[in-house]
Amino acid sequence: MKIVCLSDTHTKHRQINIPEGDILIHAGDICHKGKDEAIIRDFNDWLGTLPHKYKIITAGNHDYLLEQNPQKAKKLLYNAIYLDDEGVEIEGIKIWASPVTPRFLRLGFNRKTREVIRKHWQKIPQDTDLLITHSPAHKIGDRSFFGLRGGCRDLKAFLPHIQPRLHVFGHIHEDYGQTQIGNTLHINASLVDYKLKPIRSPWVIDWAKLTTEYRR
Repeated sequence: MKIVCLSDTHTKHRQINIPEGDILIHAGDICHKGKDEAIIRDFNDWLGTLPHKYKIITAGNHDYLLEQNPQKAKKLLYNAIYLDDEGVEIEGIKIWASPVTPRFLRLGFNRKTREVIRKHWQKIPQDTDLLITHSPAHKIGDRSFFGLRGGCRDLKAFLPHIQPRLHVFGHIHEDYGQTQIGNTLHINASLVDYKLKPIRSPWVIDWAKLTTEYRR
């Protein structure tokens, strides 16, 4: 089973070379500071051209439209399984995805207080194998261009209770990379840089070995 991971395409999805695989994961920020339904529709059409058997999508802080109308979001993204604090099991892999982030520039899916965001993480089942969040956890793939940490402290505190095999996220473009902590491989799959140029390649994960097979 090969899992292709990407995030933060910010309208540049058609400029990305997508490797082959069984499951495609996009961890949010399809749009860029917009509510343009046409971008979501084009993204969905693009997904329909990809050969992956399963496509799992969550939203990011730039995807306002998906937060404003969750039911419409699922209809717009009919070429994928769209998850908003929800889970799905695929061929024995238990997957959970959440789009929320700590407050950041007053954008979409932001949660203002730690008490509120904690409630989202508490929904994650403890038997989750593959966790998708738009936000990184604190000090794990979350260092910005200015050296600041943008990850969620409460997500980091909650991760030891779940210990997923794989955690895929984005949000902080500058810290693309992988980090192994305990039983969990953390992947920042942001494909654009801080200037929104699509300079990186998706990750391909061999699920059985939990190793990365492809990287530019």
